[in-house]
Amino acid sequence: MTAEAEEMSLKDKGNEFFKAGNYLKAAALYTQAIKQDPSNPTLFSNRAAAFLHLVKLNKALADAETTISLNPQWEKGYFRKGCILEAMEQYDDALSAFQTSLQYNPQSAEVSRKIKRVSQLAKDKKRAQEVENIRSNVDMVQHLDEFKSEMSEKYGAEECWKHVFSFVVETMETAVKSWHETSKVDAKVYFLLDKEKTDTEKYAPIVNVDKAFESPHTHGSCFQFLRQYADDSFSSAACLVAPKSIISYPQVWRGQGLRKWRHSQQDGFFVQFESPLLRKLWFIPSSNEKGKTLCRDPEVLDISAHEVFPRLFKEKLSNS
Repeated sequence: MTAEAEEMSLKDKGNEFFKAGNYLKAAALYTQAIKQDPSNPTLFSNRAAAFLHLVKLNKALADAETTISLNPQWEKGYFRKGCILEAMEQYDDALSAFQTSLQYNPQSAEVSRKIKRVSQLAKDKKRAQEVENIRSNVDMVQHLDEFKSEMSEKYGAEECWKHVFSFVVETMETAVKSWHETSKVDAKVYFLLDKEKTDTEKYAPIVNVDKAFESPHTHGSCFQFLRQYADDSFSSAACLVAPKSIISYPQVWRGQGLRKWRHSQQDGFFVQFESPLLRKLWFIPSSNEKGKTLCRDPEVLDISAHEVFPRLFKEKLSNS
């Protein structure tokens, strides 16, 4: 038997095993054939396909590159490379390889389908990375310019409101991170205590209010308790965080006419800021995107229409 006939025989045997799904045996036979004919691009292309099925992606990519170097105008080498890069989730490079393959074989419906598929995968991967970046780098300050301006107007000098503003930002960001990690937040009121006046053994900076929304009675009792707590603890501000899902009472968005609740189909949570000088209410909607829970930008609500609790502090008109 001539070397050429033996090489063809090894390749054909490899193809038989490949068709049968025995990719390991197919790769071994292609390797034997390559030793006898190391300049044959078809053998490297076939072994690349076998390695791809075996998820030996680096070996597969090396064979695809060799295929291309042996026959730079053969579309199959670029197609193999594209398929391997797709498996590696290197979608931009895969797209480039498929586009080169299409240049050498413009009529290929298979390559055109691959280009369409990988283009979508590239977009999906990019968006998934953007979503993960948003989830990992929570920055509420960028959404609170209006609130900062209101604080500056009400409190006056920056040293008077900067500490309170940081307290609100920290409370919001902690809630968002919790929502991203667990898809929930606990109903709590966070108090900004006076370090010099507050008896910290008696008054904690966080009060659980998960039972407050079970009935009008529990809501009223909890509100009265929180108002007294704010006074007795010498708190300068407070932030309520409460998931929308537990607020069976009060349904604050009902019966408001044109101001009615707009987020009935969205999950999320409330953040209500309370101080003697300023009150503010936000709803932070949530959605699922690319398999991840993602908090959307906080939306300012009309607190007179949607307050989750009534005023906790005695009102002051401005800081003197």
